[in-house]
Amino acid sequence: MFALLYPATSLLITSILSWSGLRAWRAESRLLKWGGAGLAALLSTITAIVSVMLIVGLLKAHSRSAPTAVMKVEGSPEQIRRGQEITDSFCSACHTKTGTLTGGVDIGEHFPVNVGSFVSSNLTHLGSWTDGDIFSAIRNGVDRDGHWLIVMTITNASRLSDEDTRSVIAYLRSLPPSGQPTPNPPDRISALGLLMLGAGMLPMGKPVSTAVITAPAKSPTAKYGEYIISWQDCRECHGKDLTGGVPGQLPPLGPDLHFVKEWKFEEFLTAMRTGVDPNGHEIGKQMPWQVVGRMSNDDLRALYEYLAHLPNA
Repeated sequence: MFALLYPATSLLITSILSWSGLRAWRAESRLLKWGGAGLAALLSTITAIVSVMLIVGLLKAHSRSAPTAVMKVEGSPEQIRRGQEITDSFCSACHTKTGTLTGGVDIGEHFPVNVGSFVSSNLTHLGSWTDGDIFSAIRNGVDRDGHWLIVMTITNASRLSDEDTRSVIAYLRSLPPSGQPTPNPPDRISALGLLMLGAGMLPMGKPVSTAVITAPAKSPTAKYGEYIISWQDCRECHGKDLTGGVPGQLPPLGPDLHFVKEWKFEEFLTAMRTGVDPNGHEIGKQMPWQVVGRMSNDDLRALYEYLAHLPNA
């Protein structure tokens, strides 16, 4: 509701400027009549356009909806183990700050401009959520109360297979509540963010999907590595073809990953585990190697095999 103040304030300013322009037009002084009315008309036109963009942005911010899945996750030991593998090597990058998956990271602070506050949720306080609620939040970025989880829809969490998503849910269910619950709603978009959203300058996130997603057999192969790449956020920084980020995408701009072809698997493994490449250079802090490096040796091998066999650009 707080976001309603932005377009309301802009409309109020537009009204005041329009009224001022009419008053100036009635003045006897030609300078005041033409100068004042002209300036007021210009400014009121600008604020009117801003108002429209803010209203469009507000509508977009509340337009996302997705059906809630109906399911009950078994929560087997194997599911819990697999769910921990995924959360350790993916979800924890945003959802772990002071405690395991207790959230509290404001991803908005890493954006180049202040488009809002986007605080990662405490995933240990989901007791009132159904398994379907959690599935919908991961797959389509819509929380239990229908709020658009903006950053979730920018990530590739929606590409996790149905079974891996259930495994994540099983692991989250196994965690005891810890830390403070996340404020509701967790995202608070700024006036600039609404304006940019209304102008089409911010991404609307991955489309809502009800499709069944399956994964290939888990193995240290390029085929399974391609699946890992699909849900890890490598392409968000390194480009859709992994040939490097391009201006205009959300930062950071990652380098062309074809250089991995020059590495041996042991060198790749060491780089992901220590943050130091085969040439002795430290990998930049913007690359979440600490999180990616938590994958099992087999999963890292699969990732390596896929990168090492990328077609030449």
